[in-house]
Amino acid sequence: MDADSLDFQGFASRHLPLGLLSADELGEVADVARAIQKSADETIYDIGDELKGLYVIRSGEVEIISPEGETLQRLATGDSFGERGLLRDGVAPNRAIAAEDSLLFLVPVTSFKTFLDKNAGFKAFFYPKPIAPTVEARGTLTSTPISDLMTPDPITIGVDRPVKEAADVMRARDISCLPVINEDRLVGILTSGDLVDRVIAEGLGTEVEVGLAMTPYPFTLHSNALGFDALLAMTERSIGHLPIVDDNRLVGILTASNLVRRQSISSVFLVAEIKKGRTIEQLAAAVERLPDLLVRLVASGVLAHDVGRLITGVADALTRRLVALAEAELGSAPIPYLWLACGSQGRQEQTGVSDQDNCLFLGDGFDAKAHGDYFENLARFVSDGLDACGYYYCPGDMMATNPTWRQPVNVWKGYFAGWIREPDPMAQMLSSVMFDLRPIAGDVALFEGVQAQTLDLAQKNSIFRAHMISNSLKHTPPLSLFRGFALIRSGEHKDTLDLKLNGVVPIVDLGRIYALEAGIEEANTRERLILAHEAGKISKAGFRDLVDAYDLIATTRLRHQAEQIRMGKKPDNFLPPSLLSDLERNHLREAFTVVKTLQSALAHRRGIGG
Repeated sequence: MDADSLDFQGFASRHLPLGLLSADELGEVADVARAIQKSADETIYDIGDELKGLYVIRSGEVEIISPEGETLQRLATGDSFGERGLLRDGVAPNRAIAAEDSLLFLVPVTSFKTFLDKNAGFKAFFYPKPIAPTVEARGTLTSTPISDLMTPDPITIGVDRPVKEAADVMRARDISCLPVINEDRLVGILTSGDLVDRVIAEGLGTEVEVGLAMTPYPFTLHSNALGFDALLAMTERSIGHLPIVDDNRLVGILTASNLVRRQSISSVFLVAEIKKGRTIEQLAAAVERLPDLLVRLVASGVLAHDVGRLITGVADALTRRLVALAEAELGSAPIPYLWLACGSQGRQEQTGVSDQDNCLFLGDGFDAKAHGDYFENLARFVSDGLDACGYYYCPGDMMATNPTWRQPVNVWKGYFAGWIREPDPMAQMLSSVMFDLRPIAGDVALFEGVQAQTLDLAQKNSIFRAHMISNSLKHTPPLSLFRGFALIRSGEHKDTLDLKLNGVVPIVDLGRIYALEAGIEEANTRERLILAHEAGKISKAGFRDLVDAYDLIATTRLRHQAEQIRMGKKPDNFLPPSLLSDLERNHLREAFTVVKTLQSALAHRRGIGG
């Protein structure tokens, strides 16, 4: 059937992805596109078939069905399908059937690939914008506009004022310089060095005018210049103060302190500052800069899993410092112990929203009467300190302050063995948390062999594994049947996507199951997926798709939080899809579909209903 006779160009121009092509390109596609009619329940292609091209629905509905028989998507007019197989190996990974009488346009493989190469917008529809791997320092002050570094609207002083007045202002404001103004124009700068060299050393009185002590007509830069320009100018001229002038108007001042302060908003400097902290107030002041660090990392293009490691590194350092301060106050521990993190900190996947999940392993020489008070006080000191610094108490009381989670190693081994032996819902939940344990501070020897022993017990118990899988599948991607998003329907977060519970968590759960099956002790989700693939627990295609989906969802979540922080809001996990572009929504939807596909495969492989 002639596609062009059905107004292919007019229809295609109104629907993505073909609508991203130019009129001339659409004309080229129209010359080779075919119109295909399919009756209800008729197969369009089956699993393993060589795909003939990209399908676009002109009318009717189409269902995409997984190898396990689960409906992944129900597509309608304007939707396209077949691209996943075309972008991979040209073979259909799923089955497509007409849910009702349907009319389809088929764009041949050669044309599809031609326009992937020729048209950047068309390609972007199928491939998320790449985020280059980079080190944390990529977004350093050298590439930051001076407007983001300077102190805006600085305090000034008149050229005819006495230097005593200037000195009084500098002392009261704890500043090292004053721009000097005459008739609203910058004519000089007075620094603490000028006061020493030109007033005190020369024996001038305190009533001498500022104009005689200042550095006249200092070098200036525009606010649009980069931090690199400022560093270069200040280094070459051996100056520590740089007035910023736009259109002959003083708009800011840049000092060496500004640059040091800006550079210090990095995980390395935050950790160094935390290590020096002696009070909870000092530690809290350091951690307050964590949101700024997250914004900078995201803006710099740092990969989501690297952001998680860097942000978690701050929490680790804070925990270790609090443990050290607790010991300084309480005295040395009477027996060996180990503080461990679980949850997102254990997996090194913290973002801008984090509670605390932790526990204590105690040496088997523990005596409750002799040692109980010490470790209760230590746990309280550390957990209270974490809360004071913004890591709020765990709503489920999964903390070392709870006596249940502050036990000798032999008791912990009993916990694990019991949960595996009798996997009721509570045991499944607790097992999920405890499989993410990671030592933070104390005697690491107490943890050696515990996880390996637990994994061995779990691998040998097929009933426990089946229950773990079933429990993990309770977290589902937010997909509606008709190629849309299943949004939160009511409450404070109505009409949003929960990018944690329905986005990242389902992949975390998959990673944990794969790790369990392969006997992998690694806690980080992305590392678990890599190691599980290497162990043959995930196919190459499934691994690639799932890692890409994880990176996209995690990055979307971080960008959402960074934007909230920039707007002065408290970061959360709830994203209105209306804030996304059509391309971004398409990428996110496809990522959720990948997760749903692998959940379906895992469920049916274990004989669990979808």
